[in-house]
Amino acid sequence: MGTSIAFHLAEAGVRDIVVVERGALGGGSSGKPIGGVRAQFSDPLNIELGRRSLGAFRDFPRRPGARIGLDTVGYLFLLTDPRQVADFQDGVRMQNKLGVPSRMIGPEEARALCPYLSTDGLLAAAHSPADGHARPALVVQGYARAAALSGAVFASHTTVTGMDMAGDRVTAVHTDRGPVSCATVVCAAGAWSAGIGSMAGVDLPVRPLKRQLAFTVPLVPAAPRIPFTIDFASSAYFHNSDDGLLLGLADPRQPEGFDTTWTPQWLDLFRAAVRRRAPAVARMETCRGWAGLYEVTPDHNALIGRCAAVPNFLYATGFSGHGFLQAPAVGEIVRDLHLGRRPCVDVTPFGADRFRTGYASRPEAHVV
Repeated sequence: MGTSIAFHLAEAGVRDIVVVERGALGGGSSGKPIGGVRAQFSDPLNIELGRRSLGAFRDFPRRPGARIGLDTVGYLFLLTDPRQVADFQDGVRMQNKLGVPSRMIGPEEARALCPYLSTDGLLAAAHSPADGHARPALVVQGYARAAALSGAVFASHTTVTGMDMAGDRVTAVHTDRGPVSCATVVCAAGAWSAGIGSMAGVDLPVRPLKRQLAFTVPLVPAAPRIPFTIDFASSAYFHNSDDGLLLGLADPRQPEGFDTTWTPQWLDLFRAAVRRRAPAVARMETCRGWAGLYEVTPDHNALIGRCAAVPNFLYATGFSGHGFLQAPAVGEIVRDLHLGRRPCVDVTPFGADRFRTGYASRPEAHVV
């Protein structure tokens, strides 16, 4: 998110951009996502952010100019409950109105797309061929390289320790390598955003939640090219990765916190969840894995906007697992907010103050 914002600002001619990163670029949540890119959401805003970002990912070799391992294999949501089917039918209708080529399909067509599937108990599936997955590290590097060529400075291995205020404005950001005077601050700190916001007196209701994934050993024969496949009831998912499969599952019992220790025992949950839906996948041997952090908000929607109480404090955080895939569009939006231009998408409903102003709830339903 930070490198996308820096790129879009620098491309627009904004100068004196400093990106402060506590570790290496991509060393936080950006280095550990599953890489999915999609526009299959239930909320129109998320659909539009996803759709616009998909176009930017396809255009990435030209702008900013990097290969990102984009594989447009589609997303396949497997549905086993009538309520799920009805909800996804509503979602597909909304997606189609906004230009997303998703559709509902039957169990046999789903199995044709993903031969690992058992159709036992499967009622329907939602599929969009425009979705897929890419390599987040390559996206981070591509944006950062292009932003640096336009004059942006990246201060890695630098920790933000505080902020100076004058009235209702931030005047400087303090780091362990010295202060940085500033006219504008943009918080794109992911799971750590609540702490950064508090330095300026800004409430960003973001909480960290561990998510784990694993990789199979190289498969012989090679895995067929399959969609990003999700058993929606259990949240178990898998897709191609190099010479095997990437496997993931959201553990509903996972407590909040910043712990990113990978626990191989977590795989027992995954295997139990997919044993009926994709039995061959449940039996596959794994060789490694990792844990990262979701940045979760109460309604699983992002926080994007300008703080009313601190007008030179902007934020883009709380994406609840959708940050990587929405980063291109959000970079455009934050650029326009900074420049005082009307963004391509009205993100007013994603303002951070919505939880204390009696906003109309619109929780995102297609959460993995």
